[in-house]
Order: sequence, then structure tokens, then C-alpha cells
Amino acid sequence: MDVAAVTPDSFNFISLFMRADWVVKFVMLGLGLASLWSWAVILDKTFRFASLNREADQFEAQVGAGQSLEEVAANAGELPRHALPRMLQAALREWRDTKLKPTSEGQTAFLIQRIDRVLDTMIARESARVEDGLGVLAIVATASPFVGLFGTVWGIMHAFQAIALQKNTNLAVVAPAIAEALFATAIGLIAAIPAYIAFNAFSTKAGKYAARLEGFADDLHTAIQRRLAERV
Repeated sequence: MDVAAVTPDSFNFISLFMRADWVVKFVMLGLGLASLWSWAVILDKTFRFASLNREADQFEAQVGAGQSLEEVAANAGELPRHALPRMLQAALREWRDTKLKPTSEGQTAFLIQRIDRVLDTMIARESARVEDGLGVLAIVATASPFVGLFGTVWGIMHAFQAIALQKNTNLAVVAPAIAEALFATAIGLIAAIPAYIAFNAFSTKAGKYAARLEGFADDLHTAIQRRLAERV
């Protein structure tokens, strides 16, 4: 670059991108797309966890309002979206299957085990569903800095090659080329930092949500055991 052509506008983001080598441009575009992808996951998870916890609060309030479990399950409809009413309906189905049958001690233990397996399966599936997308955040958080660093190294190599051909080591010549290369690292960090923070935050929320489902399953287990004890 000509020294006289260097102006403050030479260092704005658009100019840095337009002057960059095609490999660095490809790296920048890839990092930009990765950042947009991670932000799409972040927004989706933010609204999804808020909705799941809000619906869980409402359902737990219904359960604690004094209604029977059958009434609460019926009010949830045939195909509830939330995991808690689905867990309740599944446990009650297993209970109804043996309600009118003579129940021995062995059959009672088998019923409890069957309900536990059903609830554990539902918890595992729901946990996997809420964790869907976290892998994207993990990849963006860990890979973006290295991809950006690759772009920087490539850009600096290209800049030094141009400097050698021009045989001019003036700082005004070197600075724009180095800035173009470092811009790739900046974009990598811009993509990685939000993804890293979001991954840790949503992993914690997913763990708390899974624990909430397990706690509800334990409450159902206790309620079924109490009913079975009353039949003895």
C-alpha cells in the first residue's frame, strides 16, 4: 500500500476486509457465519428455557393446589408439550394398568420398577432435547480462536511477502497489512466469547432442569408408593 494512501479510513472494518487476502476473507466470512449460528442457538435457548421453567412453575402450582393427580393430568390434555405432565400421565397409566388387579408384594415391586424405568427414559429424552444445540456453542467457542489465529498467521505471511517485494519497511506500509491479519483474530474472539459464556450458562440451566425433572419423578414415585401401601 502506498504511504500517501494510508488514511484513518484505511483501518475501518470494511476496508480491512476488502484489502485482506482471499484466504483471510474466507476465514472472516466463516467466523461471521459461525457467530450468527451461535447467536441463533443462544436466542433459541434463552426463550426455550424461559418457557420450560415458566410452564413447569405453572404445572407444579396446579399439582400443589390440592387437586388429585388424575384431575391435573386430565387438565393437561392428551398430548401435553411439557415433560412434567407427560411424566404424570405415564405414571398414572402404569398405575391404572394394575389398579384393578390383585397385587402381590412382588407385583408391587415390579410396578415401581416399571414406573421408574418409564420416568427415567422420559427424563433422559427430555434432557437430550434441551441440550440440543449446545454442541454448536462448544465448537464455536473452542474452534473460533484457532481459526482466527490461522487467518492472522496467513495474513501476516502475506503482508511480509508484499513488504519484501516492495522493499519498504516503513511502518505506514506495514501497519495496514498487520491490521488486516489481526482483524481475523478479533473476529474469532468475537465469535468465541459469547459462545463460551452461553455454553456454560445453558449447560448449568440444562442440569438444573434435569434435576427438576428428577425431583418431580421422585415425588411421583412417593405418591405411587403411598397409594400402593393404602391398598395393602
